[in-house]
Parts: sequence; C-alpha cells; structure tokens
Amino acid sequence: MTVINSSRSRAVRSRTGRVLTYALVLALALAIAVPVVWVLLASLKQKSEFFGSPWTLPEGLRLRNYADAFVDAHMGQYFLTSVFVTVLGLVLVLAVSVPAAYVIARYDFPGRGIVEIALLGGLFVNVNYIVVPIFLMLVGWDKALVDVFPGGFFIDNPAMLSLVYAATSIPFTIYLLTAYFRSIPVEYEEAASLDGASRWRIMTRIMLPMARPAVTTVILFNFLAYWNDFIISLTLLPGDGKTVQVGLLNLFTAQKAAADYGRLYAGMVIVIAPVLIVYAFIQKRLIEGMASGGVKG
Repeated sequence: MTVINSSRSRAVRSRTGRVLTYALVLALALAIAVPVVWVLLASLKQKSEFFGSPWTLPEGLRLRNYADAFVDAHMGQYFLTSVFVTVLGLVLVLAVSVPAAYVIARYDFPGRGIVEIALLGGLFVNVNYIVVPIFLMLVGWDKALVDVFPGGFFIDNPAMLSLVYAATSIPFTIYLLTAYFRSIPVEYEEAASLDGASRWRIMTRIMLPMARPAVTTVILFNFLAYWNDFIISLTLLPGDGKTVQVGLLNLFTAQKAAADYGRLYAGMVIVIAPVLIVYAFIQKRLIEGMASGGVKG
C-alpha cells in the first residue's frame, strides 16, 4: 500500500510539474507574441485611430504607412545598408572562424594553448566598451591616408563596419565551432584521409556538413548581434548611410513630433520582420545545435 501511494504521489508531482512548465512556456510565448502582433496591427492604422482605444483592430489595411516609412523616411535605404553589413559580416566571420576552429580542434601546434586562452579572454570583452578606441583608431588611419582618400575610407564605410562586427565576434564563433569539431569522431577524417582526401577537402566536405547545427547556431547569434546593433553603427556610420536601428531612432524622433504613429510602427515591422523570418527558417537547426553543444561540448 505504501508503494502504491508513493507511486501516485510521484505521478501527481510529475503532472503538476508538466502543467507548471507548460504554463510558464505559454506565458513567455504570449509575452513575446502579443507585443509583436500589436505592433503589426498598429502599423496598419490611420493617424486618427491612435486617439481611441489602442487595442481596437484597424479599420482598414493602410499599407501606405509602409510606403511612407520605406521611401519618405528612408527606411528602405537603411534596410539595404543593414542587409549588406550583416551579410558581409557573416561571410567574413565564417571565412575566418571555420578554418581556425578546425585547426585548433584537430592540429597540435606550438602556442595552441595560448591561442585558446586569448580567444577565451575575447569572450569577456564587450565590444560596446571599446567602440570609442576603435573609432579613434579608424579616424587616425583616415588622417594618415588623407592624401589617398580625401573623403575618408575607414569611417562611414559599411564594409568597415562589417569588418568590425566580424572581428569582434570571432572569439565566440571559434569557441563554439571548436567545441563542436572536437565532438566529431576522428575516424571520419582518418577514413577520408585513407581515400586520398586533402585536409581542405576533409574540412569542407566532411567536417563542415557534420557541424551544420553549430554553424547554424553561430549564424543566427551573429545575425542577431549585427542586425540589432545600435551603438557601433551609430559611431562608425555618422553620415547618411545608416543602419535600420539608427534609422528607426530618427524615424521615432520625427514621427513622435508629427504624431504619425502608423509610419513609426511600420518602420518597427520593417526592422523586426527579417529577424522573425530568419529564425523561422533555422529554428530547428538552432535547437539541434544548442542541444549538441550542451551534450557533446
């Protein structure tokens, strides 16, 4: 009888734990979904609709707000700048980090421990704290090359912003990829080597496809960091070539004074939409990568 009661008690606790878990997940999902849906509905409202209840549905689909934000408020130009900066930054960081992580994981060379310690130390450096020294360094380079580039080259250059993004995210990217490469059995490489495959071919044709969950994870995290950055882009792009985050602040300042909130919320949707789309496409591989990193790393 005692055993039966103990089993029933454990079953009740297990069901209670599942219910609480589901309730917490549902609450977190609603906390994220409700503001997103509210911004989407607000972006379709006319100016007069904002002076009533903020929770009412829009009377019509005022897509003109998106056209105004994209063209008149230059959010389209800022959007393209952010796409260029983000894509180039991802290409640069992967081009450096994938071979470097593979070498650190598989090669035993002098100074490897020092390199790993340096990369580990880079994980604790917040780039927002060193953005001023980076800015002063680039200004100094522009002054040194003023005869060659009178209008400047390093400051207000989206390509340089991508390079800064990539350079500052290399420690995290290499750290995660190295841990994943080490979790892959070396027998795969030995078999490919016996078949005559070169080291480059082994890395690109065997190791990289097997590490796809980890690569997807670093792509998503770096994409979010680049796309959502404000301080670095504001500092290094002081001219007209702004990113969407800086452009959204300008739009907020302008539309708050004009009380045209429909255009403002349309600008917010333009900024949010790429993040939701990218996450929707790679969420499965992201979960696989996080699980693999936690179990194998």
